[in-house]
Amino acid sequence: MHAMQYEFTLPADYDMGVIRSRVARVGHLLDGWDGLGVKTYLMRERGRHGSPVNQYGPFYLWNTLAGMNGFLWGGAFQGPVDDFGRPRIRQWTGLAFEEGSAADSPAAFAVRRRQPVPDGVELAAHMADAADGTARLAAEEGAVLAASAVDTDAWELVHFSLWAHDVPKAEGEVFQVLHLSQPGRGELPRGRQW
Repeated sequence: MHAMQYEFTLPADYDMGVIRSRVARVGHLLDGWDGLGVKTYLMRERGRHGSPVNQYGPFYLWNTLAGMNGFLWGGAFQGPVDDFGRPRIRQWTGLAFEEGSAADSPAAFAVRRRQPVPDGVELAAHMADAADGTARLAAEEGAVLAASAVDTDAWELVHFSLWAHDVPKAEGEVFQVLHLSQPGRGELPRGRQW
Protein backbone atom coordinates (compact mmCIF):
# COMPACT_ATOMS: atom_id res chain seq x y z
CA MET A 1 0.00 0.00 0.00
CA HIS A 2 1.14 3.50 -0.82
CA ALA A 3 -0.57 6.68 0.47
CA MET A 4 -0.64 9.98 -1.38
CA GLN A 5 -2.21 13.40 -0.87
CA TYR A 6 -2.09 16.83 -2.42
CA GLU A 7 -3.90 19.93 -1.23
CA PHE A 8 -5.13 23.11 -2.82
CA THR A 9 -5.58 25.84 -0.21
CA LEU A 10 -8.11 28.33 -1.52
CA PRO A 11 -8.92 31.96 -0.62
CA ALA A 12 -10.97 32.58 2.52
CA ASP A 13 -13.91 33.87 0.44
CA TYR A 14 -13.74 31.05 -2.14
CA ASP A 15 -17.12 29.55 -3.05
CA MET A 16 -16.67 25.94 -1.93
CA GLY A 17 -19.75 25.07 -3.96
CA VAL A 18 -17.34 25.10 -6.92
CA ILE A 19 -15.45 22.18 -5.36
CA ARG A 20 -18.66 20.30 -4.59
CA SER A 21 -19.81 20.76 -8.21
CA ARG A 22 -16.42 19.71 -9.56
CA VAL A 23 -16.42 16.49 -7.54
CA ALA A 24 -20.04 15.76 -8.50
CA ARG A 25 -19.02 16.14 -12.15
CA VAL A 26 -15.70 14.22 -12.19
CA GLY A 27 -15.57 12.09 -9.02
CA HIS A 28 -16.82 8.97 -10.74
CA LEU A 29 -13.90 8.99 -13.21
CA LEU A 30 -11.67 7.04 -10.80
CA ASP A 31 -14.36 4.60 -9.66
CA GLY A 32 -12.74 1.91 -11.82
CA TRP A 33 -9.08 3.00 -11.87
CA ASP A 34 -6.61 0.08 -12.03
CA GLY A 35 -4.27 -0.04 -9.06
CA LEU A 36 -6.33 2.33 -6.91
CA GLY A 37 -7.46 1.05 -3.54
CA VAL A 38 -9.30 4.16 -2.32
CA LYS A 39 -9.52 7.81 -3.34
CA THR A 40 -11.33 10.15 -0.99
CA TYR A 41 -12.35 13.50 -2.43
CA LEU A 42 -11.86 15.68 0.64
CA MET A 43 -12.71 19.26 1.46
CA ARG A 44 -12.24 21.53 4.46
CA GLU A 45 -14.20 24.76 4.89
CA ARG A 46 -12.90 27.66 6.89
CA GLY A 47 -14.71 27.85 10.23
CA ARG A 48 -16.20 24.33 10.03
CA HIS A 49 -14.89 21.50 12.20
CA GLY A 50 -12.03 23.72 13.36
CA SER A 51 -10.58 24.35 9.90
CA PRO A 52 -8.65 27.62 9.52
CA VAL A 53 -8.70 27.33 5.70
CA ASN A 54 -10.74 26.44 2.65
CA GLN A 55 -9.03 23.45 1.10
CA TYR A 56 -9.50 20.69 -1.44
CA GLY A 57 -7.24 17.75 -0.57
CA PRO A 58 -7.87 14.29 -2.09
CA PHE A 59 -6.26 11.38 -0.23
CA TYR A 60 -5.33 8.11 -1.94
CA LEU A 61 -4.45 4.58 -0.88
CA TRP A 62 -2.83 2.83 -3.85
CA ASN A 63 -2.51 -0.89 -4.38
CA THR A 64 0.12 -0.45 -7.09
CA LEU A 65 2.72 2.13 -8.01
CA ALA A 66 1.80 1.55 -11.67
CA GLY A 67 -1.75 2.72 -10.89
CA MET A 68 -0.47 5.82 -9.10
CA ASN A 69 1.99 6.62 -11.86
CA GLY A 70 -0.70 6.09 -14.50
CA PHE A 71 -2.85 8.65 -12.69
CA LEU A 72 -0.05 11.19 -12.24
CA TRP A 73 1.70 10.85 -15.61
CA GLY A 74 -1.01 9.41 -17.87
CA GLY A 75 -3.05 12.61 -18.14
CA ALA A 76 -5.74 12.34 -15.44
CA PHE A 77 -3.87 14.57 -12.97
CA GLN A 78 -3.53 17.35 -15.55
CA GLY A 79 -7.13 18.48 -14.89
CA PRO A 80 -6.53 19.55 -11.27
CA VAL A 81 -3.16 21.06 -12.25
CA ASP A 82 -4.78 23.12 -15.00
CA ASP A 83 -7.56 24.30 -12.68
CA PHE A 84 -5.62 24.96 -9.46
CA GLY A 85 -1.88 24.86 -10.22
CA ARG A 86 0.75 22.21 -9.56
CA PRO A 87 0.65 21.17 -5.89
CA ARG A 88 3.22 19.53 -3.69
CA ILE A 89 2.32 15.81 -3.60
CA ARG A 90 2.95 14.03 -0.31
CA GLN A 91 3.66 10.30 -0.44
CA TRP A 92 3.95 7.78 2.37
CA THR A 93 4.83 4.09 2.46
CA GLY A 94 2.05 2.01 3.98
CA LEU A 95 2.34 0.68 7.53
CA ALA A 96 -1.14 -0.71 8.17
CA PHE A 97 -4.67 -0.82 6.82
CA GLU A 98 -7.84 -2.01 8.53
CA GLU A 99 -11.50 -2.08 7.63
CA GLY A 100 -13.56 -0.32 10.27
CA SER A 101 -16.42 -1.36 12.50
CA ALA A 102 -18.74 0.54 10.10
CA ALA A 103 -16.97 -0.65 6.93
CA ASP A 104 -20.22 -0.99 4.96
CA SER A 105 -21.42 2.52 5.81
CA PRO A 106 -20.91 5.55 3.57
CA ALA A 107 -18.03 7.78 4.67
CA ALA A 108 -19.08 11.28 5.72
CA PHE A 109 -15.84 12.57 7.27
CA ALA A 110 -12.13 11.86 7.19
CA VAL A 111 -9.48 12.61 9.79
CA ARG A 112 -5.82 13.04 8.95
CA ARG A 113 -3.17 13.33 11.63
CA ARG A 114 0.45 13.87 10.73
CA GLN A 115 3.15 13.59 13.37
CA PRO A 116 6.93 13.44 13.34
CA VAL A 117 8.79 10.24 14.16
CA PRO A 118 10.82 11.40 17.17
CA ASP A 119 14.61 11.17 17.12
CA GLY A 120 16.01 8.43 19.30
CA VAL A 121 13.03 6.07 19.21
CA GLU A 122 13.49 2.41 18.36
CA LEU A 123 11.97 2.36 14.86
CA ALA A 124 10.60 -1.20 14.90
CA ALA A 125 8.67 -0.61 18.12
CA HIS A 126 7.46 2.83 17.05
CA MET A 127 6.11 1.58 13.72
CA ALA A 128 4.53 -1.46 15.38
CA ASP A 129 2.75 0.92 17.79
CA ALA A 130 1.50 2.97 14.82
CA ALA A 131 0.18 -0.17 13.13
CA ASP A 132 -1.50 -1.30 16.36
CA GLY A 133 -3.05 2.16 16.69
CA THR A 134 -4.55 1.72 13.23
CA ALA A 135 -6.32 -1.44 14.38
CA ARG A 136 -7.58 0.27 17.54
CA LEU A 137 -8.89 3.23 15.52
CA ALA A 138 -10.67 0.95 13.04
CA ALA A 139 -12.45 -0.78 15.94
CA GLU A 140 -14.02 2.48 17.14
CA GLU A 141 -17.75 2.93 16.59
CA GLY A 142 -18.44 4.64 13.28
CA ALA A 143 -15.01 3.95 11.72
CA VAL A 144 -15.26 3.03 8.04
CA LEU A 145 -11.52 2.34 7.62
CA ALA A 146 -8.17 3.34 9.06
CA ALA A 147 -4.65 3.44 7.63
CA SER A 148 -1.21 4.55 8.69
CA ALA A 149 1.86 5.26 6.60
CA VAL A 150 5.32 6.82 6.94
CA ASP A 151 7.40 9.28 4.92
CA THR A 152 10.99 8.19 5.50
CA ASP A 153 12.41 11.37 3.97
CA ALA A 154 10.65 13.72 6.38
CA TRP A 155 10.29 11.00 9.09
CA GLU A 156 6.59 11.70 9.41
CA LEU A 157 3.73 9.36 10.23
CA VAL A 158 0.28 9.94 8.80
CA HIS A 159 -2.82 8.40 10.34
CA PHE A 160 -5.88 8.48 8.10
CA SER A 161 -9.41 7.35 8.89
CA LEU A 162 -12.90 7.57 7.42
CA TRP A 163 -16.01 7.96 9.55
CA ALA A 164 -19.70 7.35 9.02
CA HIS A 165 -20.80 10.17 11.31
CA ASP A 166 -19.91 13.77 12.05
CA VAL A 167 -18.19 13.12 15.37
CA PRO A 168 -15.05 11.19 14.39
CA LYS A 169 -13.31 9.43 17.28
CA ALA A 170 -9.85 10.40 16.06
CA GLU A 171 -7.60 13.38 16.61
CA GLY A 172 -6.47 15.47 13.66
CA GLU A 173 -7.70 17.61 10.82
CA VAL A 174 -11.32 16.89 9.86
CA PHE A 175 -12.37 16.83 6.21
CA GLN A 176 -15.75 16.36 4.58
CA VAL A 177 -15.89 13.39 2.20
CA LEU A 178 -17.49 14.48 -1.07
CA HIS A 179 -17.01 11.20 -2.95
CA LEU A 180 -15.29 7.88 -2.40
CA SER A 181 -13.78 5.92 -5.30
CA GLN A 182 -12.81 2.46 -4.09
CA PRO A 183 -12.21 0.11 -7.01
CA GLY A 184 -9.49 -1.90 -5.23
CA ARG A 185 -10.44 -1.42 -1.59
CA GLY A 186 -11.00 -5.13 -1.17
CA GLU A 187 -7.47 -5.81 -2.39
CA LEU A 188 -5.71 -3.48 0.07
CA PRO A 189 -3.66 -5.75 2.36
CA ARG A 190 -5.05 -5.88 5.90
CA GLY A 191 -3.00 -5.36 9.01
CA ARG A 192 0.70 -4.59 9.18
CA GLN A 193 2.44 -4.15 5.85
CA TRP A 194 5.58 -6.03 6.92
